[in-house]
Amino acid sequence: MNEKTQPPAPATTLPETSALAWRTGRGEWRLDFERPLIMSILNLTPDSFSDGGQYPDTPAALAAALSEEAEGADILDLGAESTRPGSAPVSADEEWARLEPLLTALSPRTGRPISVDTYRAEVAERAIEAGAAIINDIYAGRKDPRILELAARRRVPIILMHMQGEPRNMQLDPHYDDVVSEVHDFLLERARAAEAAGLPREMIWLDPGLGFGKNQGHNLSIIRHYDRVMPRGYRRVMALSRKAFLGRIMDGAPPRARDGLTAVANALAVMKGAEILRVHRAAPSRAAAALARAVLRAV
Repeated sequence: MNEKTQPPAPATTLPETSALAWRTGRGEWRLDFERPLIMSILNLTPDSFSDGGQYPDTPAALAAALSEEAEGADILDLGAESTRPGSAPVSADEEWARLEPLLTALSPRTGRPISVDTYRAEVAERAIEAGAAIINDIYAGRKDPRILELAARRRVPIILMHMQGEPRNMQLDPHYDDVVSEVHDFLLERARAAEAAGLPREMIWLDPGLGFGKNQGHNLSIIRHYDRVMPRGYRRVMALSRKAFLGRIMDGAPPRARDGLTAVANALAVMKGAEILRVHRAAPSRAAAALARAVLRAV
């Protein structure tokens, strides 16, 4: 690791408490970062690792989304292509066919910004027209570089995630010489690419991609050194909800039994500077984040 890319010293204070305000064709949005924000996941897929096939129709998915809002979600994140290990991509038309019914039903019903989990610029643009206000790209603009230009042109936040490989092969044999510095350097490079496309720093959110091309040790190292992994000057996301490495710690517990440990891990992440927690259930991690923040503020 050279001097240029040396991660900063660990943070010893709370993250900055500024707010982000932006506008889309469907409304004005504001997120206050005075506390960690909760981003609730709804996967509109038959094969996602945790909740694939859980919502058989749009009314069921809509009810689930509104329930998460009632439990304290600050952002609702909709995904329509599975990215579990070994999964295969679907076409843009199939992704949109899954996404559009819930997005158009939810947009007028929720007071929360909607994120769309896609790496395709064409799907993201359709989603913004239909009511989405945030883009969540697991490829960080590498699969379809136009998505960075779209985020800049439409002035919407974008999440850029680290992934080694791609979903179909990412867990075959992930390897790093130094996972902390390599993930840090990747995220910094992608953040700078987004800035070069014209996106303001406050709209660039970074995610270290736990479970995406990482083994048990890599995931745990990222949690332990999260404050060193994440480049300064950008919003910091943690998305570890119900991941397989948590199940292994729990002696093979299935995904839906991992919400308690998800909350514990998210509290640890907040202690290290996480600002946005992407989860399958809002309430447990919101409570855990509140405790972590209280501890950080204690004298």
